[in-house]
Amino acid sequence: MGMNMRRDTFFVIDFDSTFTKVEGLDVLCDISLRGKPEKNAALREIQKITDLGMEGKISFRESLEKRLQLLKAHQSHLEELTQTLKAKVSISFVRNRDFFKTYKNQIYIISNGFKEFILPIVKEYGVKEENVFANNFIYDETGNIIGFNRDNILSQDGGKVTLLKELKLPGDVYVIGDGYNDYQIRAAGLANKFYAFTENIVRESVLKDADHVAPSLDEFLYLNKMNTALSYPKNRIKVLLLENIHPEGLKKLQDEGYTVEVHPAGMDEEELSERIKNVSILGIRSKTQLTVKVLENANRLIAVGAFCIGTNQIDLEACLKKGVAVFNAPYSNTRSVVELAIGEIIILMRNLGDKFSQMHHGKWVKSAKNSFEIRGKKLGIVGYGNIGSQLSVLAEAIGMKVYYYDNNEKLALGNATKCSSLEELLREVDVISLHVDGRPENHNLIGEREFKWMKDGTVFLNLSRGHVVDINALKQAIESGKIVGAAIDVFPSEPKSNQEEFISELRNLPNVLLSPHIGGSTLEAQENIADFVPQKIMDYINTGETTNSVNFPNLQLPKLENAHRLIHIHQNVPGILAKINQVLAKHKINITGQYLKTNETIGYVITDINKAYSKDVISDLKNIEQTIKFRVLY
Repeated sequence: MGMNMRRDTFFVIDFDSTFTKVEGLDVLCDISLRGKPEKNAALREIQKITDLGMEGKISFRESLEKRLQLLKAHQSHLEELTQTLKAKVSISFVRNRDFFKTYKNQIYIISNGFKEFILPIVKEYGVKEENVFANNFIYDETGNIIGFNRDNILSQDGGKVTLLKELKLPGDVYVIGDGYNDYQIRAAGLANKFYAFTENIVRESVLKDADHVAPSLDEFLYLNKMNTALSYPKNRIKVLLLENIHPEGLKKLQDEGYTVEVHPAGMDEEELSERIKNVSILGIRSKTQLTVKVLENANRLIAVGAFCIGTNQIDLEACLKKGVAVFNAPYSNTRSVVELAIGEIIILMRNLGDKFSQMHHGKWVKSAKNSFEIRGKKLGIVGYGNIGSQLSVLAEAIGMKVYYYDNNEKLALGNATKCSSLEELLREVDVISLHVDGRPENHNLIGEREFKWMKDGTVFLNLSRGHVVDINALKQAIESGKIVGAAIDVFPSEPKSNQEEFISELRNLPNVLLSPHIGGSTLEAQENIADFVPQKIMDYINTGETTNSVNFPNLQLPKLENAHRLIHIHQNVPGILAKINQVLAKHKINITGQYLKTNETIGYVITDINKAYSKDVISDLKNIEQTIKFRVLY
């Protein structure tokens, strides 16, 4: 547990872009010039002047005078400004309200902003009024803001330094801020350390002078071993996202406070083995293979996000043994794949692929030969999961007769007919669409024998996994006329990036549609995935919840309140729960809630306790035999 700071330690905190996410005068400009044509130009100019002042490139007084001239604000605007700023308090400050309560006698808000809007906001966090120092507006007789109190120390250049000299705080002083004038306190020898706060804005000229960069208040509290709302600062959780994951996913993880690195393509085993060493969360799509060798180097890895449906590119068992939870998006791109399948069935039945190509080469071949409606045709769906069953409904709605085969017992939707074997289905239908998963037993599910079972003139689609079809056998079936049209979106071997050449025996075959693994690549699907997967990972890291994990036992947990949550992942052998409880009993710790779930490989135990604990408890729990991973949430 963290220790309390000595009572003779003082915290000097800036307001604009530190306590709040924004500059107060920027927001006041937005309010006072609302609906006026000069608003956008004034806003840009105010932000430019603010930055010049914060970076020490123009004097602070000059910065203040210029900004107030542009504002044209009135006293009546201040109530709306205050309400707006209350909703804009920095996320890590909101999260650590207890810090402000605990140290209210030692926290000073010192700002070159204005007390009129600063005081109502910081008071809600328990900051004492007498510890808030800022400028004051001056108004004319009708309430227009016409200037500032020029006698106030904080309206002058170097005002914060002068004020600190006058305050003579009797002890260690730590300064948290985002501007050059915050650093000046340290430069004048009036503070022990200056922490450049970068949660809201990063000023390079300020970073170079800082004793430490604090991407959040959590980082500051963690470094100084103080009680914090988080067990571990989120900025220390490193995320690596590969393969052009949708920007919404990136934003969601950055907004949570994680440090995110992005790489546009997949990575091979060697490169990923090197890059994964300090990574806590890995986000991939279908090209990157997460193998045993990669996982051997992944000693900080907590969770993996598969930003797609399939997880056959991930060694799920090796992740389990390493205590790494894997999450995917099983339903997010279902509609996208189904729509592509329907579109391609129509194109293939009309022999349009070749006609499109001929037109581009100047050939006009108007003919109804080999061109059919899909109404009344028999569609065979192999794999009746989320995608297969939705395809069934849509295909039937446009007049197809649907047959399906799945090795698990699946209830027919609509008027679909269930087939008792793959052979029965393949012999019966006119169009075949594969929607199976990537498990090893599905390797070459469709090969030479299966193509022979099909009718002559069958249309064939694979939008599932590349290795489920023997490509050579498919090529022969196309060349022999057994297959008169094919749409293939997935391949046994695929390029790692858009710069690599796509090589396949299926290129340049008649009435064959080849697409670059884009079945689920619609903006809607990618946004759904980018929303769903990060949320599951964040839930797991913040609460231990594993709902929708592909490899972990699924546990839905109540919200953690006024307690500590101990998360213990271990090999699934008898007696571990008893050992955990023995350790807690030995340290006289009362359990307020406990949850256990196992699968064949691991046991997953969540224990909530409401008592402060010593480091010995942690060490004893980690040392229980067969422990894979242990962490604490509070």
